[in-house]
Amino acid sequence: MRTTAFAMFGSILLAGSFSSGGIVRGQQANPVQTHIGHVMDRFEAAPNQQGLLPTALAEAKIATQHAGLALKNPDNLDAIKQHAGHVMHAIDPSVETTGPGLGFGVKRAAAGVAQHVQLAAKGPGAGFTVMAHALHVAGAANNVVKRADEIVGLAQKARAAATAGEASALMTQANASIAQLTAGFDANKNGEIAWDAPEGGLQQAQEHMMLLRKEAGTQ
Repeated sequence: MRTTAFAMFGSILLAGSFSSGGIVRGQQANPVQTHIGHVMDRFEAAPNQQGLLPTALAEAKIATQHAGLALKNPDNLDAIKQHAGHVMHAIDPSVETTGPGLGFGVKRAAAGVAQHVQLAAKGPGAGFTVMAHALHVAGAANNVVKRADEIVGLAQKARAAATAGEASALMTQANASIAQLTAGFDANKNGEIAWDAPEGGLQQAQEHMMLLRKEAGTQ
């Protein structure tokens, strides 16, 4: 009887020790891996609970689409203003609350990437290489936050413009900056896009995040 009871108890412990992802629940979560997961895989507050970096990339794609639509009819002031609002919603929905974006925004997602990758770097056992890549990811993400504010400013001016020509010129500037959100910008024209200011974008953050993840052993 005692043998049967211990066997049943052991089975219950075993069944309750693993999540669907195979992580042992009975052990304390590794903070490094937890925060890497927030950036790359799953963040509760994000749309569909996806990672912060995929969210930033998805919102940037929406902003790119609507910046292009704003310039499709450069003589149509109403259309330019409408799509300028859509760009703002994808970049920062706290400024423009309605639109076709996911409701999270490039700015908030990129700021979250910078925050959580730095928290990962502070975790026990992070190691020098992880800390170095975290600095690179955070640098690129913070560049994106700064660009996001610049884009919103341009879109606000476009929406307040009196003529289609003025609005179109402003959205042309915004469109160039939106492309840099993802691809970054070769500011010094050396043929490479670095992670640091003012060059890095979401692609550079993603590249260094993959390197960080490899070093942290979470792939």
